[in-house]
Amino acid sequence: MLLTFYKYQGTGNDFIILDNSQNDIYLDAKQIHHLCDRRFGIGADGLMLRNNKEGYDFEMIYYNADGNESSLCGNGGRCMVRFVYDLGLHKNKFRFLAIDGEHEATIEDRDWVHLKMKDVIAIQKYNSDFIINTGSPHYVKSVSLLNDFDVVNKGKEIRYSDEFAEDGINVNFVEENTKELFVRTYERGVEDETLSCGTGVTAAALVFPHNDNGFNRIEIETPGGHLAVEYDKTGEEKYENIWLCGPAIFVFKGEIKI
Repeated sequence: MLLTFYKYQGTGNDFIILDNSQNDIYLDAKQIHHLCDRRFGIGADGLMLRNNKEGYDFEMIYYNADGNESSLCGNGGRCMVRFVYDLGLHKNKFRFLAIDGEHEATIEDRDWVHLKMKDVIAIQKYNSDFIINTGSPHYVKSVSLLNDFDVVNKGKEIRYSDEFAEDGINVNFVEENTKELFVRTYERGVEDETLSCGTGVTAAALVFPHNDNGFNRIEIETPGGHLAVEYDKTGEEKYENIWLCGPAIFVFKGEIKI
């Protein structure tokens, strides 16, 4: 089978996108894993299918690099919106379906895509750290000197601990200063540090608000670039109108035989 693929990235979080609007692409986990392999395939943190869905602009199906279908990918959702726009669907607002339900998105200047996330009702305190679901499950830990921190080994230790080994969890290490957050993430399914994680930076932004009641805009640096998260904190543990904002960039198009 000869596949036409498109490569996109959002702050270094990179994805293979396949246009499945004709409903003619069928891939198993082994094939997806091969396509995402950075030595023997195209190379990516994940693979997405753009499907048709009645009542929506599209449906996004997301697979981790290990080949398994996964929960929401925030940067992936933003890249998919940009992909559909590049295919010719030029709109001010998009509505699409993902594994966690309906999402909205807009495209702004500088190739920035704003993706509306699901409301979050509560953040769980876990010892001195936090657990939160922003479409995907995340563990958030505050650290200092994050540039020198062993993200892979420390992240793997938490991800494969008895508490989380069965279902897996993404692990975010956060360094906070007065102006922004610096976030590095160990992602399940990739089983390594990625240059950025959209649902992860969203989780970090909710854990470290500037305003305990009202509008927040949190600027975030990742190893792959700059993102921002906007939201309203309307109660002690209620977060609404959450928007993940950042660049979504076309990298290249190609063909591969599998």
